[in-house]
Order: sequence, then structure tokens, then C-alpha cells
Amino acid sequence: MDIETKMDLIRQVGEEIITEQELKELLETKDHPIAYDGFEPSGLAHIAFGVYRAINIEDLIKAGIHFKLWIADWFGWINNKMGGDLEKIKDVGKYFIEVWKASGVPTKKVEFLWTSDAISDPEYWKKVILIAKKTTVNRTIRCLSIMGRKETELKETALLFYPMMQCADIFHLKADICQLGLDQRRVNMLAREVGPKLGWWKPVIVSHHMLIGLQGIKQPEGFDTNKQIDTEISSKMSKSQPETCILVHDTKEDIKRKMNNAFCPAKVVDNNPVLEYAKYMVFRKFKTLEISRSAEHGGDLEIGSYEELEKLYREEKIHPLDLKNATAEALDKLIKPIREHFEKNKKAKELYEAVKKSEVTR
Repeated sequence: MDIETKMDLIRQVGEEIITEQELKELLETKDHPIAYDGFEPSGLAHIAFGVYRAINIEDLIKAGIHFKLWIADWFGWINNKMGGDLEKIKDVGKYFIEVWKASGVPTKKVEFLWTSDAISDPEYWKKVILIAKKTTVNRTIRCLSIMGRKETELKETALLFYPMMQCADIFHLKADICQLGLDQRRVNMLAREVGPKLGWWKPVIVSHHMLIGLQGIKQPEGFDTNKQIDTEISSKMSKSQPETCILVHDTKEDIKRKMNNAFCPAKVVDNNPVLEYAKYMVFRKFKTLEISRSAEHGGDLEIGSYEELEKLYREEKIHPLDLKNATAEALDKLIKPIREHFEKNKKAKELYEAVKKSEVTR
């Protein structure tokens, strides 16, 4: 595969790439650059995690990227997830692996790695301290947005470890590419600054889009000084608001109900969650989106690209309810293998039941 084809695949994943020139040089010099993404085990999985993540990994693997999925159990502990119970957090991490397996993540082509396996390595903590010595306290506090916290929420000293550890992860994992959500931008930029100062490297950042919740755009809540990024973080799909997100365990009826209640004004294409799910998931997995309508309302319609869908919707040639129904059908097809895995696989089912019963904390 030529470099430009690889670049196009990665561009499908990256809403922001820092920098494209560095990425191109990386692909020219390494056959299989390493990318990583880290996840706090923190409750049930929604489609941004279980479906969208798998689609992005699939494209990156096609581009020759070696992907590492970092199960950040100690980070979840620091961030008081699952009531601050580390054993429950680890159970959620095992559940996460089952979600990825069921969603089609090629388990033989990615690595599943745990923070709890790294913390016994003195070299890991040496990296944490070296980075901390190059970072001001104010800069560390500004990085709290990576953990879904505002600067005003700093109540425990342990929270200050989090950004330093996440920055160290990049170098511990030998990651050439930080392939996380746009909400993780601050610590990735920190890594680009401190890496060369410590004799390491400057990682490329490929930040994927953050799917917005079914409620649409929310007012900025103070996660970032950049208003656009703040809005995206504030509006992203959250499992703490179950009626504004679609879980990978939702039935077809659940999906349709939630989609029917979604923000989706006629002719409006910007910040429309239904169109967004079609763009970032449906058209990247299926060649077409089928709109089922009565002859009275124009008859059935087969749409071959997102660009065509957006144009028709903008021109009011597709009714919001028809768009919602069609997208719900497509999403159900994507979710069905995951849902069935947790219904039929004994180990997966036990983990799912354990996570459902556990206390979920923000």
C-alpha cells in the first residue's frame, strides 16, 4: 500500500492530525508504527466506545499501524471510578476486552495492555517523575480536562498524578502515534513538548472525533479555554446519561426509542447527532443507507454516500423521522453481534452482570 493511501485511511480516523507532515515521514520510515489509546474502565459501553472505536482501529490496521489498547485501571482508581474500588475497575476492564472482541477488533493484531502490569516497573515511574520535573503545577492542573474534570474539581492530590502518568504511558508503550479523542489533546501536546527535552521523541497526534450525545450540542462547561473543544467535550456521548447515548446492549426497540427522541431538526446538518452517527459509523461499515418510505412520501431510497445523504437532508428531501428510523436500523446491525455475544457467552455475560450491578461514579 502506498503512503498516500495509508494517509487517507488515517485521515478518516483523525479529525485533527499534528502534524500531517510528521505522520507522512513516520509512515515512510516505519512499516508498522505504534499507536495507542487508553481507557478508564468505568461502566457499560456505548457505541462511541464499542462500535466507533472498532471502526477506527480497523482503518488504522489497514494502514499498517500496530495498535495498543491500554486498559487504564489505575487511572480509573485515581479518578474514583466504580466507587474507587480497584477490583471492580479491573472487572470492567475485562468486560471492555469482551466488548472489543465482539465488535470485531482483531485480537491477533492488537495488544491489550494493563496499567496495573506497568506500575511494578521502576522505569515507568522514572518517566513519570522526569515528566513531572519538566511540567509546572499550573500546566498539570490545566490537563485535568483529559479525565473529564474541570480545574475547579481538583480536590485530591492523587488527581495530579494522572496527567503525568498518561504522558509517561506514551513513552512507556513506545507509541509513535497518540490516537485518542480530541478531549485528550492537552496531554498529547505536553508529550510533544517534553519528549525531545528528555531525549525521547515527539509523538504524532491523531485525534478522533468525539461523537455527540443524542441531545445534540450542549453549552460549554469549562473543560477547555478553546470554546470549540470545550463544546465538544461538554457535548460528547456519556453513559452517565443513558437516554442520550446508545449502549452496546440496547435492544432494537431501545435504539429506535432513543433515536426517535434525538435532536434532529429538519434541514439542519450541523451538530445533528443522527447524521453524525451515519457519517462516522454507518457509511464507514456499509456501502449504502436504506430509507424505507411509503410511495406517498417518495418511496424507498438507497443512498450511496454520506455526502449524498447530507445534501438530500439539507434540501428537506428526507424527513427527520425517516432518517432516524433508517439510522436506527443500521446501528442495530452494528450492535447486534456485541449484544448477542453478551447473551450467549457465559464469561462475557457474567462480566456484564457484574458491571451492571456495580456502582458507577462520574
